[in-house]
Amino acid sequence: MRRLNIISYNLKYNRANRELSGLVEQYSADVLCVQECYSDKIPDRINHLKLADKTKFNRLGLAIYFNPKRFSVLQSESFSLKKAFHDRIFSPAHERLLVTKLYDKKIKKEVLIGSFHATPPTSLNYIRRKQIRTAHETLLSLSNKTSPVIMVGDYNYPIFKRGLRVCIEKSGYKLSLSDQPTYYLATLFGIHYDLATSINATIEQVKTLPRGLSDHAPILVQATL
Repeated sequence: MRRLNIISYNLKYNRANRELSGLVEQYSADVLCVQECYSDKIPDRINHLKLADKTKFNRLGLAIYFNPKRFSVLQSESFSLKKAFHDRIFSPAHERLLVTKLYDKKIKKEVLIGSFHATPPTSLNYIRRKQIRTAHETLLSLSNKTSPVIMVGDYNYPIFKRGLRVCIEKSGYKLSLSDQPTYYLATLFGIHYDLATSINATIEQVKTLPRGLSDHAPILVQATL
């Protein structure tokens, strides 16, 4: 069994991009997933991590970095999900899921990583649940059914988490919340927007890291494969 450290961070229009190097080093990240990046401005390397893939058509992009000493990239692809009204007005918002299939040289096994960004809270929770279900089905379709699958990102799901958990667990996945909220409304009301869902992997803990230049706090997902 091996520990896997994944950092997920919504960069707020790429504003927090400069913080990534420090986070990767401080928390010994094996994988880094970002949302709301400017794809043409992110580097090919961040410390010991190498860019696996990035979206190319979104106004606000997704990216995944990995440690090449531990992993090799087998496949990577971005996907569109069900569009909300917001997505049709503020297009392009085609790619809300980026999936990278890695081969873990330590455990000699495939691992699928998803960087996910749901439609904003102005849309209905129904739309986000549909996006999450489709994203989970897409990840499983790319796996051999026993591969560890972990999807992290900004789920933009403000309330009624119980319904979300039921929806996720019906598909066989597990929902993991961080130890502290990742987003605050008027500094008073804390929300868990940034989440992790998984199957065939054990999420030991999810930590909310100190907030920086983004309106979201980054999270550290510690999993056992």
